[in-house]
Amino acid sequence: MTKRTYKYRFYPTPEQEQILSRTFGCVRFVYNSVLRWRTDAFYQQQLKVGYVEANAQLSRMKKDPELAFLGEVSSVPLQQCLRHQQTAFKNFFEGRAQYPTFKSKRHRQSAEFTRSAFKYRDGKLYLAKSKTPLDIRWSRELPGAPSTVTVSKDAAGRYFVSCLCEFEPSKLPVTPNMTGIDLGLKDLFITDKGERVGNPRHTAKYATRLAKAQRRLSKKKLGSANRAKARQKVAKLHAKISDCRQDNLHKLSRRLINENQVICVESLKVKNMIRNPTLSKAIADAGWGEFVRQLAYKADWAGRSLVAIDQWFPSSKRCSGCGHTLSSLPLSIRQWDCPECGMSHDRDINAATNIKAAGLAVLALGENVSGIGQVPVSGSR
Repeated sequence: MTKRTYKYRFYPTPEQEQILSRTFGCVRFVYNSVLRWRTDAFYQQQLKVGYVEANAQLSRMKKDPELAFLGEVSSVPLQQCLRHQQTAFKNFFEGRAQYPTFKSKRHRQSAEFTRSAFKYRDGKLYLAKSKTPLDIRWSRELPGAPSTVTVSKDAAGRYFVSCLCEFEPSKLPVTPNMTGIDLGLKDLFITDKGERVGNPRHTAKYATRLAKAQRRLSKKKLGSANRAKARQKVAKLHAKISDCRQDNLHKLSRRLINENQVICVESLKVKNMIRNPTLSKAIADAGWGEFVRQLAYKADWAGRSLVAIDQWFPSSKRCSGCGHTLSSLPLSIRQWDCPECGMSHDRDINAATNIKAAGLAVLALGENVSGIGQVPVSGSR
C-alpha cells in the first residue's frame, strides 16, 4: 500500500468560511508566536526548544485570558502546525532548508485535521466545529477513508481540501520502449527519436495581462479595499499560469510513463540554474524540476524505471556515434559535425541519444534499477 494525496476544490458556506477564517488565523498566530518564542529562547538564553516544550507553550497560551479565541477553534490544527514547525527546524539543522519563516495572511493559508477532528461518512466530509458537510467537487472517488485532511485557501481566494489515503498502485504492462529526453527552453524536451515537444511559455502568454494588473495594484492606496481587490486579481492570474503549467506537465509526464518502460533524463540543479539573470524567468516557467518529480513518482507507481544521469555528463558535446567529446560547445551552436567521424549532429537530439545510452548503462550495471540512478561520468556539459 502507498499513501497518496487527493486534492479537490470546495465551496464553503458563509458559516464554514467564518470558521475556516478563524482557524487559519489561529494556526498562523500560534505558529508565529511559538516561532518567535523559540528564536528568542535560543538567542537570549541559548536554549534549544523541541516539540514537547513548544506544545507546553501552546497550553500556556490557551490559559491566557487574552488569548481565549484559541479555544474557539479545533485544537488539532494548532498542534499539527507545531509538528510541521518541528519538521521545518529539523530540515534546517540537517542542511536541507533555510531557517523557518513567519506565516503571512496574504499568502496561502492551511490547517491540517487528523481523524479526531473530522468525519468521513457516505462520501461526505465533516470538519470539527461545523455541522454541515463541505461542498466538495469530487472529481474522482477516494480509495478509502482519509487519515489526514488538509484544508487550504490560496492567494486567489480558492478553497481546496487534500485527503491523504492509502491506495494500491496498479502496474502497467511491460513494454520494450525506452527513451532518453533532453530538457530545453525552446522545446520543453526532445527525445532521442527526434520528437520535439514545444514549450507553451505560460508566463509569456499572460505577461501583458499580468503587467497591467500589477501596475494597477501599485497605484492603489496601502491598506484600502481596492488594493485588496487588485491584489487578488494579480493572484488569480498567477494561479491561472500555475494551473496551466501543472496541467501540461501532468499530461506530458503521464504520456511518457504510459509509452516507455525506461525513461532517461539529465539530473539538473534547477535552483543553481535560476541564478542566471538572463534565463531565470524562462527556466522557472518551464518547470523542469516539477516535470522530473512527476516522472519519478508516476514511474514508481506504474512499475517503470526512471534514470537520471550525472549533471556533469557531457551529453551535448559528446558524439553519439564515436564518443568523441568536444572541448567546448557554445549554447548558440545548434548543429555541429564530429571532427573524428564526420557525423552531423543536431545538438538536442544528440544530447537525448547520449542521455539514453548513459541511462541504459546504469541499468545494465544494476545501479538503483528501480529508482533514480546516476552515471559516474565526470566532465563539463
